[in-house]
Amino acid sequence: MTDKTMTPEEVVSRLRSGMTLGIGGWGSRRKPMALVRALLRSEITDLTVVSYGGPDVGLLAAAGRIRKLVAAFATLDSIPLEPHFRAARQRGAFELMEVDEAMFMWGLHAAANRLPFLPVRAGLGSDVMRVNPTLRTVTSPYADGEEFVAMPALRLDAALVHVNRADRLGNGQYLGPDPYFDDLFCEAADSAYVSCERLVDTFATAAPQTLLVKRHSVTGVVETPNGAHFTSCVPDYGRDEPFQKLYATTPLPQFAERFLHGDEKAYQSAVQTWHEEQEERK
Repeated sequence: MTDKTMTPEEVVSRLRSGMTLGIGGWGSRRKPMALVRALLRSEITDLTVVSYGGPDVGLLAAAGRIRKLVAAFATLDSIPLEPHFRAARQRGAFELMEVDEAMFMWGLHAAANRLPFLPVRAGLGSDVMRVNPTLRTVTSPYADGEEFVAMPALRLDAALVHVNRADRLGNGQYLGPDPYFDDLFCEAADSAYVSCERLVDTFATAAPQTLLVKRHSVTGVVETPNGAHFTSCVPDYGRDEPFQKLYATTPLPQFAERFLHGDEKAYQSAVQTWHEEQEERK
């Protein structure tokens, strides 16, 4: 039995510039934001980021850390298009491989199963082939002779995900309505790091279907209470909509000056202070 607990800084110390990094969650939901913030405090850059994008993508893009993005979208959910992603993309700050949501999922499946690609119907008849000229199609070798998109494996050097509960061995539990493919991110990666709201000693009474992430695919575990903020981590907490609006409407240097200069404890304290100021103004 192995204790895999780490700090956010220890996780980042194992990452390197130029890596392909998968980030779990979905849009502005259950993102491993404490780990993303730790990554922003490092000098790591030139990343290929693979994500159902949200503020993880927005922050890394605005900070100039992304060389290439592989994504199906980049959204804050209640704000349809992630504004910092949009600004970085409009100025040509990084290369983009934009694919259908299902294509993205099957790319993770292919990587998790150590296959070079998987045939998918998603993408056929759409502009996805035009905007990704390197994509290829394959023909079924059987009597049907059907044509499919050959979705390449989204192989990851490392993955970052966030769950509600985890144990020290690397097993992770989600308690919300959706797994968001976090298990696939871990299985598609050479190393995977799981942050959680709370470490627990045992999952003896847990419903088996909630045990999403298995220890065999996990390298490190980090306890980060409120670590998905400002994204949601249901049922522990919902999205912090007022703070998300602040993030979306504030230039990154100004936002970073107040909230990102310091460790995770300093971030959480700065957020609390900001909310107290908003209450005083009412």
